[in-house]
Amino acid sequence: MDAARKKRTTQEPGRVSLPFETIRQSSGAPVTNSPGTTGESESQHVVEEEGTLASIGRRRGEPQPRPKETETSEGRIRANKREAGKREAPGAGGAKAARVGNELEEGEMTATSMAENMSPERIKVMERARSPQFVFLSLAHLLDEDALTRAYHRIRKDAAVGTDGITKEQYGQNLEGNIRGLHQRLRTMTWRHQPIRRVHIPKERGKTRPIGISTLEDKVVQGALCELLELIFEPLFMDCSYGFRRGRSAHDALRALNGVLSRGEGNYILELDVQSYFDSIDREKLKEMLRERVVDGSLMRLVGKCLHVGVLDGSEYFEPGEGTPQGSVLSPVLGNLYLHHVLDVWFEREVRPRLKGRAHLIRYADDAVITFEREDDALRVKEVITKRFERYGLTLHPEKTRVVRYERPRKGNSTGKGPGTFDFLGFTHYWCRSRGGKWVPRVKTRTARLRRFFTAVADFCRSHRHEPVKEQHAALTRRITGHFNYFGVNGNVRSLQRVAHACETVWHKWLNRRSQRSRMSWDRFTALLRANPLPRPVVRVQLWQTAP
Repeated sequence: MDAARKKRTTQEPGRVSLPFETIRQSSGAPVTNSPGTTGESESQHVVEEEGTLASIGRRRGEPQPRPKETETSEGRIRANKREAGKREAPGAGGAKAARVGNELEEGEMTATSMAENMSPERIKVMERARSPQFVFLSLAHLLDEDALTRAYHRIRKDAAVGTDGITKEQYGQNLEGNIRGLHQRLRTMTWRHQPIRRVHIPKERGKTRPIGISTLEDKVVQGALCELLELIFEPLFMDCSYGFRRGRSAHDALRALNGVLSRGEGNYILELDVQSYFDSIDREKLKEMLRERVVDGSLMRLVGKCLHVGVLDGSEYFEPGEGTPQGSVLSPVLGNLYLHHVLDVWFEREVRPRLKGRAHLIRYADDAVITFEREDDALRVKEVITKRFERYGLTLHPEKTRVVRYERPRKGNSTGKGPGTFDFLGFTHYWCRSRGGKWVPRVKTRTARLRRFFTAVADFCRSHRHEPVKEQHAALTRRITGHFNYFGVNGNVRSLQRVAHACETVWHKWLNRRSQRSRMSWDRFTALLRANPLPRPVVRVQLWQTAP
């Protein structure tokens, strides 16, 4: 690191900095934000690692970096687990792109848990993946029959069928023969991805979300490929990313956000809403990101087959030129990798060191918020992040991408409300007074989510009102329990009570209309609920710990 850059990273918080997209020169090598930009070569992308510039991808013509010898014994895995507990915070000059053993407050993914039921070769891949400079030249041989069998067993037994109409039960009747034949086709490169069946699920305001459903055999290949890519790229993902990662959940993201807001470091919130994210991913830039660590031609061709696949929407067949099929087994890890380069690395390395106040990025898949201490920082980032996303083929919603004032209300506030609210992961975040009279951040279920759930329950009760009461009760119990499992967080009891009351009311309404001769009075319905009680509101997840 040259003296000028070192001096810039140690300036006072009130410094005046250059725009985030500016490319700095250090030691004669261009430091770029992320791969895929115009006129840039992937082999030139470098990251700052403890004061030195280290190349992520092996340049063409250069010898492969020799990795350090690693042990694969159980003792070595336990030692790595202890080392992973020491989290290193990002310095002023940048954040590390590769972290060994990402640690969570709860549900951390350790090396021991990843190594369970794993072959020695996969353990070796996991160990070498911790080095961000390591490039994998040969990986396709790891997609063996055992990997395909594991991928098959991870598929739900009631998974939707693809264009061929084959269910998991039907495929499993000759599982050994089917897996052997599939593996042979993968080895001889004669396997072809079948067209994806597209279905549309309803959203708010009459909109729909397109979901791609692959055939079961294609799901098996995608699952095995996803398992391998997770081993390689999981150590690179940052702590700010929570979506579709082992040991992490949406509740962990909400818990981290609540901690930031409670410390007063979220006076201004930048909400990010990407329009049709999975359908807008630039496939060529995505492949360049994959080639940073994987140069195995056979594996890259397999990824390409999963990306360049036709879509059957009703009777219409077409082949999209961009994006990954939303709903595919492989899409989550590819989507995480894309935003890891587009947003996570760029924010930690290029944005945070240039801000005047503290800022935090919290991302779950394509849903993200950035918290700021200062308003001017939030407005600057909002202005430049739109251009950043456009460079990678992504579009931010002009109305939903906004800066919200969310600072803690003053003590003399007599309105009983905070300055503003924002939505994240199905919850509305707002300020309220605690029992001790202090202003604390709290969450409640979004109104749109409540309305959608009420509509779904009403549609079910109306269309199934003539079925036996026992079957209706079992189905309603599953729906309400699933809702409580996610939205049952501390501080959200009132929303849960609204759900319980609304479900009882709508069930009584449609039971009362089963017949024109016999009516379901409230006395009869109360007796029915005593015999078939619906789930009661219960807090299942603690986003913050209450004082003893």
